[in-house]
Amino acid sequence: MSLFSLLERSARRWPDGTAVCVGERQHQTWGELSQRALRLAGRLASGSRIAVASENAPEFLELMFGTWAARAAIVPINYKLHALEMAQVLEDADPALIFASPGLAPALRLALPAGAVSRVVEIGSAAYESLFEGATTTVTHAEPEALAWLFYTSGTTGRSKGAMLSHRNLMAMTLAHLADLEQLDVNASLIHAAPMSHGSGLYIPASVACGARQVVPASRGFDPDEFIALCGVHPGCGSFLAPTMVQRLRVAVEASGHKLPTLRSIVYGGGPMYVEELRKSLAVFGSVFAQIYGQGESPMTITGMTRADHETDDVQVLGSVGTARTGVVVRILDEEGRPLAPGEIGEIVCRGDAVMSGYWNNPEGTAEALRDGWLHTGDMGMLDSQGRLTLRDRSKDVVISGGSNIYPREVEEALLTHASVAEIAVIGEPDEEWGEVVVAFVVPTLGSAPDTASLDAHCLERIARFKRPKRYVFIDRLPKNNYGKVLKRELRQQCAQSPGEVA
Repeated sequence: MSLFSLLERSARRWPDGTAVCVGERQHQTWGELSQRALRLAGRLASGSRIAVASENAPEFLELMFGTWAARAAIVPINYKLHALEMAQVLEDADPALIFASPGLAPALRLALPAGAVSRVVEIGSAAYESLFEGATTTVTHAEPEALAWLFYTSGTTGRSKGAMLSHRNLMAMTLAHLADLEQLDVNASLIHAAPMSHGSGLYIPASVACGARQVVPASRGFDPDEFIALCGVHPGCGSFLAPTMVQRLRVAVEASGHKLPTLRSIVYGGGPMYVEELRKSLAVFGSVFAQIYGQGESPMTITGMTRADHETDDVQVLGSVGTARTGVVVRILDEEGRPLAPGEIGEIVCRGDAVMSGYWNNPEGTAEALRDGWLHTGDMGMLDSQGRLTLRDRSKDVVISGGSNIYPREVEEALLTHASVAEIAVIGEPDEEWGEVVVAFVVPTLGSAPDTASLDAHCLERIARFKRPKRYVFIDRLPKNNYGKVLKRELRQQCAQSPGEVA
C-alpha cells in the first residue's frame, strides 16, 4: 500500500524509459528518478514532515517519492500564497525541512521565525544537491494508515487546515482515477500545467503507476501556446485543468488552427464549468473530457463524469458533477442529518477510503467535518434518480476563481485593517473567464474616500495576489437582517443587476 511502491514498480519495468521531461527534453528516466528518491530518503527522518514551496518543477517528483521512501509525509505549499500565509501553514505543519524554489526562498526566509530559517533548502542549490550524495537506502514501506500528504485547504475563518491524507487515502484516489476516468500506459504523458502542489500533483501517483511520463512546462505553469506545442512533441497528452484554463486553451487553439492530435484527455475540476463553455470546448477538442468533484478532504474523489457522460447535449447532465466515484458513497442530508430523496436539496456528504482521517492538530475541526462517519462537505446539492449530483450552492461561501479557493473572510479581515474601511463584505461574482471573481462591498469610514489603488496595495501586503478583489463597490451601508448578519444574497442580486460596474 506504500505509494513509493508505484515508482519502485515502474523503475523495475522501464528503467531506461522516460519518466520526467522539462518542456520538450528528457530530464530523468524511471531508473534515475528512483535512484534520486532513494538517496534522498536516506537523509530524511522517518515520520517527519517535508514541506515543498515551489512553482511546478521536475524536482517535485524526487522530493515526493523520496519523502515517501523515507516513510515521511510531504507538505506541498500553494506557491501563489503570500510569504506570510506560507509561514502560517509551516508553523502549523512544523516540517523538518522546507524545500523552496529560488524565486520563493528569499521572501519565505524573511517571513519565517528565526528558528525555522535554517530548515529552508533552496531547490537546485549546492545544499540541495548534497542531500542526494551517497548510497541509496533500503526501503521499508510505510503502513497504509501512515500520513503521506498533509494537504492544506483554507478554512472559513481564513486559517488553513491540514487534511491528513494517508497512503491508503491516496491509493484509493489513484485506483478510482484509473477505474473511472483514464486508461494510462507508457505511451501517455501528463502535462503539469496546473499546480503540482494541488490537483495536478495528486494525479502523479496514477500516471507513475502506469509508466506515463511527467511533463513539466518550461514556463513552470500554464501557457496555452506552450501547452499546444508540448502536445506536438509528447505522446498521448493529458492534463488536469481548471475550467478557466480550458477556456483559454480553447481560444488559443481556435486562433492557431492547431488540432492537437496527441491530446488524449483533459480532466477538469476545481470550479464551475458553465454548460455553454463546455459545449464550445467539446466542439473544438472532441471527446477528451472528464470531470471531477472533490475536496482536499477527499482528494479529487467524490463524484465524476466520464468521457461517455459528456457525449450528450442534455443540459442536466452537462451541468452536473456526475455520479459517485468508485469506492465512494454520496448522500444528501437535511439540517437534522436525515437522508433526502432524489430531487431534494441538502448538504453533500460522502465516505470511502479516499476520505481523510482528520485535520492536523485540529480535533474540533475534525469532529465537525467527520460527523457520524461521513465527510460533511459544506456544499449543497441534489441527487437525481440515477445518482447524478448537481451542485446548488456552497454553504461556506467559498469563491472559486481560476480553480483556486478564496474564502471571503480572509479577504474581509485584510481589508478591515485599512483605515478608510468601516465595514466590508466580500462575495463571488460569476465571470465568463475565471468562473468567479472576488467583489468587495466597502462602507468607508466617515469622512474618508478610499480609492481602489490604495485598497489593492493594502491587500497585496497581506494576502496572495489571486485573492485580491477584482472590483470594489462603495456603499453607504451593508444590508443586514434583524440579527445584524450581512445579507450576502442581496449583494449577489445587486451584482447580477449591474455586473462589472463600480459604484
